[in-house]
Amino acid sequence: MKVKRIVANIETHKIDAAKHFYQDVLGMQLLMDHGWIATYGTNEKMDVQISFASQGGSDTPTPDLSIEVDDVDTALEHVKNAGYPIEYGPADEPWGVRRFFVRDPFGKLVNILAHMPSK
Repeated sequence: MKVKRIVANIETHKIDAAKHFYQDVLGMQLLMDHGWIATYGTNEKMDVQISFASQGGSDTPTPDLSIEVDDVDTALEHVKNAGYPIEYGPADEPWGVRRFFVRDPFGKLVNILAHMPSK
C-alpha cells in the first residue's frame, strides 16, 4: 500500500468563502465541487506530506496549513491587496524558507512559504 494524497478538510458552512481566498487570491483551481464540498488545488505533482509540530518555528503559533508557492513576495502582495492582515512576517527563516502567516476566511492560520535558493 502507498499513500497517494493527503487533503486538509476544513469544516465550514461558508464553502463559497473559500473561492475568494484560495482561488482568487492564491490562484488555486477548483478541482471538485459537489455543493457540500469544494476542493481547490493545482494540476502539478505534489508530494504527500503531513507534519506534526509543537510550534510554528521561530516561536510562532503552529499554522493549520502550509502552502508552498513559487514566489512568496507575489503571494504576499496578493494577500495584502485582498485586505487580509498579515500575522507574521514576511521572514527569511534560518532553515531556508521565506514565509508569512495569514488567517483564511475560516480563521485558519496559513503559513505561505517558498524555499530560498541555496547560497
